Amino acid sequence: MADKKVGGLSFLIENTRWMQKTDILLGIGVISVVSMLVIPLPTFLLDFLLSISIMSGILILLIVMFIQRTFDFSVFPSLLLITTVFRLALNVSSTRLILLQGAAFDGKIIRAFGQFVVGGNYVVGFIIFIILVAVQFIVITKGATRTAEVAARFTLDAMPGKQMSIDSDLSNGLITEDEARKRREEIRREADFYGAMDGASKFVQGDVRVSVVITFVNIIGGFIIGMVMRGESFDVALRTYTLLTIGEGLVAQIPSLLITTATGIIVTRSVSNENLGADMGNQLGSQPRALLITAATLGVAIFIPGFPKLALLFLSAGLGVLGYILIQSQSEEQQKAVRKEKEAALKEHKPEEVTQLVQVDPLEVEIGYNLIPLVDPEQGGTLLERITNIRRRSALDMGLIVPPIRIRDNMELEPEAYSILIKGVEVGRGALQVDKLMAMDSGEVEEKIEGEEFTEPVFGLKAIWIKTDVRDLAESRGYTVVDCPTIIATHLTEIIKRHADEILGRQEVQKLIDSVKADYPAVVNELIEDRKMTLGDIQKVLQSLLRERVSIRNIVTILETLSSYVSYSKDPSFLTEYVRIALSRQITKDYMDQTNTLSVITVDPEIETIVRNSIHEDPIEGPVLAMDPTTHQTVTDSLLDAYRRSKNMGHTPVYLVSPQIRRVMFTLLEREVPAPVVLSYNEITSAVKVNVVVSALLSSAA
Repeated sequence: MADKKVGGLSFLIENTRWMQKTDILLGIGVISVVSMLVIPLPTFLLDFLLSISIMSGILILLIVMFIQRTFDFSVFPSLLLITTVFRLALNVSSTRLILLQGAAFDGKIIRAFGQFVVGGNYVVGFIIFIILVAVQFIVITKGATRTAEVAARFTLDAMPGKQMSIDSDLSNGLITEDEARKRREEIRREADFYGAMDGASKFVQGDVRVSVVITFVNIIGGFIIGMVMRGESFDVALRTYTLLTIGEGLVAQIPSLLITTATGIIVTRSVSNENLGADMGNQLGSQPRALLITAATLGVAIFIPGFPKLALLFLSAGLGVLGYILIQSQSEEQQKAVRKEKEAALKEHKPEEVTQLVQVDPLEVEIGYNLIPLVDPEQGGTLLERITNIRRRSALDMGLIVPPIRIRDNMELEPEAYSILIKGVEVGRGALQVDKLMAMDSGEVEEKIEGEEFTEPVFGLKAIWIKTDVRDLAESRGYTVVDCPTIIATHLTEIIKRHADEILGRQEVQKLIDSVKADYPAVVNELIEDRKMTLGDIQKVLQSLLRERVSIRNIVTILETLSSYVSYSKDPSFLTEYVRIALSRQITKDYMDQTNTLSVITVDPEIETIVRNSIHEDPIEGPVLAMDPTTHQTVTDSLLDAYRRSKNMGHTPVYLVSPQIRRVMFTLLEREVPAPVVLSYNEITSAVKVNVVVSALLSSAA
């Protein structure tokens, strides 16, 4: 007997596993819904399906209210279409039964709506039906459709700015690659969702219109069938078919109204970490004074003759008590915050070891005393964590081992100022407002926001300081908003890129060589022991590459190339050019488009001749440029004119010159433009397509 029970249970489990195949169930369900349009249904099955329709409307509305982000319910547009077709199929099936059976129709849900809900009065039922349709179509549907259109347009327009913000945070070491990938996926899902909702909202409009048409068709058809075919009197036909049709219309409109309301809620939701109920509770309860004023107004309304005094008294007392409780709660929180500040101020600080101050650090950040909370984890400071990410990104992007960055307070600085130093010399400075955020015009701002204007310290762009409580407003208007730790982290990242060659010391070079030697001992032994290349010479080559923002992460290829050519010359400039040729694919890939096309600026042969004849071989510095001031100015003006024209055309200015003058050409441009890109013909591989967009000509030739 026990074996039979176990066998029966196993059979039940095996036969219910197919229910877990939701894709198969969905396909069967959609086909069944479409089949309902042509296949008659028995009355009991119609009641069951109408119950499912009402249940689905309630379920979808509650899910929309409980989700935190709109795209967490990404199936909503498709679900909207399926439920709409489902309701229309039920309309067709119920209409068929009502017209075929007439007064004998025994659909319990439809009769309940016709008899109980509207009191058996078809006039009242018809009025209620018209009101529901009007509310749904004119108010909810129209507003939801317009909101979906606007949300879709603005979401798609904001995508490039959001993508650039993610790329900026990733390059600055503020987020990891996994976090960046996750945020990009969220942006894509949000754009897909609102794009789908823009079209799906049209189904709701059509559903409302069709419901009105079906109702009038049912009434007219009922009159014809009842009076002509069944011989019923006018009163009997009117009462029978009108009540049943109104009941059917109300049964269809209730779930439709629920889903339409859910559509309006989901397209009007703002980005939040809470569900709709929690957000409304927090935000409506954040202003207890408004509750007290409302309570007082209701209290005064009690004395107006004819008003329901008991109801108003109950509401006034309830709001007053709630407002008082919220005020007491806020007061307690403020007192706790004040106590914590006093306790933090009374903490004893250990005396600082001043002997460390005489040492010169490779890289350090000095901050004013008002910026100390930015580096204190106990006060919510995140700067230390971000600096760790910056060092990691520098190793991945440039192959540079950034030494530990010292952060210390400097009482000589202004309270909200900071300074970035390399080997004790200041290379960057800025001033912040800790209690505010920086907002920058991303180029898409149409409506300005009030704030204190200033020049941001990283790239010298115009920006404004805004209060933290208007961040959402600023972002909605197209501003790029960042906090103070992000400003310092971005500034530090840019300083490291600009001065990477100064940061790379011999100790860092030794660490790189030691790491290579662990896996490629033959490469290191050949270069250092056999070829007798010193650590200082290797450092000069690596510094030359970093000076032109070429990553040295592929250190094995660099060392192998040095081993191949160091026997011909130990001149760092000579060796750097051959290393660049070995790294040509790496160097050019950053400036090519998706079609492997490199847009370049070529240089007039006359300019190349002038530059080549002006090169002087210095025994220490290598090739240097010796040119009289007039010629120097003429050549420089020609090169800068080509630079500006290329930039105005939307290209990254990339100069393409002969190998003999590439190095001195970079030196010539370095003082004129930030991070110039100068390539030689030898660095262009056969797979690269060259597109000459501008030619630098001498002024006389131009």
